[in-house]
Amino acid sequence: MNIKIFSLFPEMFQGALTESLLGKATQKGILNFEMINFRDYATNKFQHVDDTPYGGGVGMLLMPEPIVYALRDHIAPEDNTPIILTSPQGKIFKQEDANRLAQYDSLAFVCGHYEGFDERIRDYVTDEYSIGDYVLTGGELPTMVMIDSIARLIPGVIKEQASYEEDSFYQGLLEYPQYTKPRSFEGKEVPEVLLSGHHENIRRWQKKEALRRTYQRRPDLLANYSLSKEERKLLDAVIDEELQKN
Repeated sequence: MNIKIFSLFPEMFQGALTESLLGKATQKGILNFEMINFRDYATNKFQHVDDTPYGGGVGMLLMPEPIVYALRDHIAPEDNTPIILTSPQGKIFKQEDANRLAQYDSLAFVCGHYEGFDERIRDYVTDEYSIGDYVLTGGELPTMVMIDSIARLIPGVIKEQASYEEDSFYQGLLEYPQYTKPRSFEGKEVPEVLLSGHHENIRRWQKKEALRRTYQRRPDLLANYSLSKEERKLLDAVIDEELQKN
C-alpha cells in the first residue's frame, strides 16, 4: 500500500512510521510512505498557508490553495485513492473503517492544523475522521493512529492473521483476558481452564470472557452485535453471574 501524508510537520512521523511493525513492513516493500509538506504549494512569497477567518473569529484557518494544489499534484483522479481529512468534526474512526480502508492500494491523509481549515477544502476529500471527542493541536497524531490501525490489517504486516482477528473490536467484542508465565504471580493464578489443554473448553472460556468484558466495559457494542445461539447462552450466563455479585 502506498500512503501519502499531507502535513505541515512531516518530521513528526519519523519515529511512528520507521519503527516496529510499520518500519519492518516498509523495509519489505509492503508499505510505502510519501510525505508532502503542503507549505511548498503556498501561493504567496512568504509561504503562508493560513489566514484570518472571514466574518471574524479566533485563530487562523488553513487556506484552500496549498492543500488542493498539493493533492492535485500527487493524486490523479483515476487513482481511486481515498483522501482522508482529520478533523474533530469528522466521523469517529472505528475498526470497521480500518477494515474498509485496508482494502485499497493507496491512501492519502490531510493533516489539519491551527484553528481549522477553509470549508471548501472538504470538497476535495472523500472521508473525514476524528479519533475521539477531544481536540488536538493538529491532525498528525490522528493520522498516525489511523495508519497504524489500517496497516496491521494488510497481509504481511503481521505474520499471523489470527493475531488481529482476535483483537478487541475486530469481531465486534472486546478481547478476552490473556495470560502468560509465571503461572502464579503474587497470589494471582492463571485460570485452570487455560492450563487444561482442552481446546473446546478453552475456546468457550475465551468467548464467554470476551462477552463478559464487553458487557462490563462496553455494553453499547453488544447492541450492534449479532449473537449466535452459543453466544446468547454464554451472555445469559455472564449476566446471571454478574447480577449475583451485586
